[in-house]
Amino acid sequence: MDAADMGTDLAKTLLSEEEIARRLDEMAAEIDRDYAGEEILLVGVLNGAVMVMADLSRRLSTPLRMDWMAVSSYGSGTKSSGVVRILKDLNTDVHGKHILIAEDIIDSGLTLSWLVRNLSSREPASLKIATLLRKPDAAKVDVDVAYCGFDIPNEFVVGYGLDYDGRYRNLPFIGTLAPHVYGG
Repeated sequence: MDAADMGTDLAKTLLSEEEIARRLDEMAAEIDRDYAGEEILLVGVLNGAVMVMADLSRRLSTPLRMDWMAVSSYGSGTKSSGVVRILKDLNTDVHGKHILIAEDIIDSGLTLSWLVRNLSSREPASLKIATLLRKPDAAKVDVDVAYCGFDIPNEFVVGYGLDYDGRYRNLPFIGTLAPHVYGG
C-alpha cells in the first residue's frame, strides 16, 4: 500500500514502510548502546506514538517498562492550539528512573517542551526523547532530541500513527495529506 492506493487523499508517500523499519533498527541500536546496564521507562504519548513505541520497543534489547500519557494540544485542525492538557497521566512513579519519551512527530515543539518540563519536575534519573519525525522548519521552541528518525519538510503528514481528524493512523507508511482534505 502507498499513496497511490489512497485515491486523492494523499499527495505522495514521504517514507515507506521499509525506510521506517530500517531507521527504527538503527535508533534501537543507538538506544541499546546508550542505556547499556540500565532499565528504561519508555513513555509513549497517545495516540500518535502507538506505532512508533510498539515497533521501537520490540527492537530494543535493553530492559524496559512501558507507560502511556495522553496530552492534548490539537483539535481536529492541523496546527497546535498551544494549550496542553493531561488527559491520561502515567501510572508509574518516575522518580529515579531513566525516562525515554517515544514520540511520533515533533513540529512546533510546544507540547513536548511542556511535557519535558512536567516530567522533569518529577525527578527522573534522566530524561531523553526519541522521535520518528521532526519538522525543523516548524519549531517554535528548542527541544533536545536524543534520537531522531527523520527530519522532514513542514508538510501535513499522516500514517504510521499520525492522523488527521482520527483517520489514516493505520497506514504502514507516512504520506503527505493532500491540501483539499484539510482545506489547505
